[in-house]
Amino acid sequence: MNRDWIATARTLSEALPYLQRYTGAIVVIKFGGNAMGDEAAMADFARDIVLMKQVGVNPVVVHGGGPMINELLGKLGIESRFVRGKRVTDAATVEVVEMVLSGLVNKRIVQAINDQGGRAVGISGKDDDLMVCEADDPELGFVGKPVEMNVQILRDLFTAGMIPVVAPVGTGRLENETFNVNGDTAAGAIAGALTADRLILLTDVSGVKDESGAVVTQLHPDQVRELTEKGVIAGGMIPKTETALAAIEAGVRAVVILDGRVPNACLLELFTEHGAGSMIRSTPPRVTPRGEEL
Repeated sequence: MNRDWIATARTLSEALPYLQRYTGAIVVIKFGGNAMGDEAAMADFARDIVLMKQVGVNPVVVHGGGPMINELLGKLGIESRFVRGKRVTDAATVEVVEMVLSGLVNKRIVQAINDQGGRAVGISGKDDDLMVCEADDPELGFVGKPVEMNVQILRDLFTAGMIPVVAPVGTGRLENETFNVNGDTAAGAIAGALTADRLILLTDVSGVKDESGAVVTQLHPDQVRELTEKGVIAGGMIPKTETALAAIEAGVRAVVILDGRVPNACLLELFTEHGAGSMIRSTPPRVTPRGEEL
């Protein structure tokens, strides 16, 4: 047991340069997947977010909620129609989406963070016109793509010591227009508008894999494009890497795709030498194996 205590103290000591590095940094975390429906996993995630805030990081949590939306649509008897494998979000569906994301899911995460001693505030992309959208594809109805970002509300919350928790529901240019936005897309748009230091996309996989199936710990945008052209990056990983490339182009220093099921995944990524998952960044590695510039 004494050895465990010593190892814990050593870990904290070795984290010092990373704690110093991220003081004042903005980190946007996309939270979703299985952890959202697991109370213990939710509490662990919330504790990590509170710790990040405690050591001087400014975290922004952006969440999804697809399974909860599907569940309520089923209970209400609202049938879903799909075009090219994507759900059509009609007027009735977008009302359910807003209720679930801005209400049930958002407040669960807020409460979990507050229960761990944090000060979280739940908002959506509608608040203060944070995320103004247009239709991504007219055939899909009210599925939006952000075209205008107004992130001052997030900076105001940072100044007040708050942790913003953002539901990916945006406003439109027309009166009373509401759009459902993909959670990864919303997180990338917010990170880009804030020129965040990190965008962390928590998933149910270990990261981006190469031809052999091994996780690639660091990639340059050109490598991402090459793996996509070869079909190595495929399926659900394509929109995540597209989000990563768009965020980097908008000024985000680095994007990390990692397995949110790993305990303390965000802390491992930020405060240890080797991090976790796959990091995508424009600049070549320096200093550490993960390319960190301390």
